[in-house]
Amino acid sequence: MARPKVGVILAGCGNRDGAEIHEAVFTMLALDKAGCDMVLMAPDVPQAAVVNHRTGETEPGSRNVLAEANRIGRGKVVDLKAVDASGLTALVLPGGFGAAKNLCDFAVKGPDCSVNPDVERLLRAVHAAGKPIGAICIAPALLARVFGSEHPVLTIGTDAGTAAALEKCGAKHEACRIGGVVVDEKLRFVSTPAYMLAPSLKELASDAEKLVAEVLRLAKKPAAA
Repeated sequence: MARPKVGVILAGCGNRDGAEIHEAVFTMLALDKAGCDMVLMAPDVPQAAVVNHRTGETEPGSRNVLAEANRIGRGKVVDLKAVDASGLTALVLPGGFGAAKNLCDFAVKGPDCSVNPDVERLLRAVHAAGKPIGAICIAPALLARVFGSEHPVLTIGTDAGTAAALEKCGAKHEACRIGGVVVDEKLRFVSTPAYMLAPSLKELASDAEKLVAEVLRLAKKPAAA
């Protein structure tokens, strides 16, 4: 039997301006432990901002999202533009501010945000094929924006302001504590709060494993006609 091939969209490197490293690595570990092959990917675009992770201050200059994501993927992260949904079993989006700054501009515009065209293309293609999508931390904002007309059930934890922004996009927010995942069985979406609720590393690893397990369960389940 062929091993599942799961796409992982990385938004750079670093929680303040890219992909959240712990969420990304624990997702990759969970997929590896589950016997999956991975397609690590990122858009080949400039970061929205460069943040000094020691001080939290924005710095001058520019970095490339794909190049930075390769710090996590050890040089194996491919340009998202070249990825075809037909070759994937499922898709997972770790969080970090890069998901809300580089994959879309939710961090600035909230429910009025726009999504990177290549990211949106792949999300829509995966979803149209009936394949599941997992979103961690703030990444459910992308699903809310792209699929709001279908009213997906999602979580970003318990933050009322962010939850309200997702609902303005058309999503239905479900509050979720650490240790839980929210599954939209109909739309085949799985989300978990992760660092939205600042867990310990062991809790974060557990959440990633639970999300991956649900994504793979949905991947084995026939999509509704």
